[in-house]
Amino acid sequence: MPDDARINRRYWDRTADEYQAEHASQLNELDLAWGVWGIPESELNVLGDVDGKDILELGCGGGQWSIFLSKHGAKPTGVDNSRNQLLHAKRLMAEQHATVSLVHANAERLPFAGGSFDIVFCDHGAMTFADPYRTVPEAARLLRPGGLFAFSHHSPIETIHWALDAETVGDRLVLDYFGLHEVDDGEETWFQLPYGEWIRLFRANGLIVEDLIEPRPGPDATSSYRSPEELAWARRWPAEEIWRLRRA
Repeated sequence: MPDDARINRRYWDRTADEYQAEHASQLNELDLAWGVWGIPESELNVLGDVDGKDILELGCGGGQWSIFLSKHGAKPTGVDNSRNQLLHAKRLMAEQHATVSLVHANAERLPFAGGSFDIVFCDHGAMTFADPYRTVPEAARLLRPGGLFAFSHHSPIETIHWALDAETVGDRLVLDYFGLHEVDDGEETWFQLPYGEWIRLFRANGLIVEDLIEPRPGPDATSSYRSPEELAWARRWPAEEIWRLRRA
């Protein structure tokens, strides 16, 4: 397992209980909602019709997305690098009487045959905390022809405004844009690329860009992840983005 995956596994195993407790009101109650502001899938229409689809969630955490997908008729599989996060997923599955396949694995190397899924997606999951130079080829490999790959993460614009030692995002450029890739903040490792590099990586792996959604929270939006000041920031500049891609 790569060093970044090992570091992140330790971090998320250590913080899983705290994370699930802090964000339970948002994660467990918002049905198919994207990002830190919980914008509904019904509004964004990223995944489309999921009924009967084989769906892989990369970095499922407590499995909330996959549980909701199962209630919409999908056949979800949740993968996470943290065993302790998956224990929460098992608990929530039992409480919700949901059926989800769970796999403890690093998203940079997955134990599935090629062409196993109609949809591969994540919402601030493995596409933030695993190396895209490994996860994007894996996602493309696992998709059936014409399959959908969709993921949300922090925008590069937010990334370069957020100092590594700061508690919140600012309004000044503080990180270099060129050369973005692996970032170590001292506790966990996360990843980001410039826009052009994302597009070249997608094309190199046979993925066609269908959309780049930049969700903008409404003025009355709330979040267990963000402060009122960060809401004001996200109303001015894109804090998050959702890539929607299709395997050729």
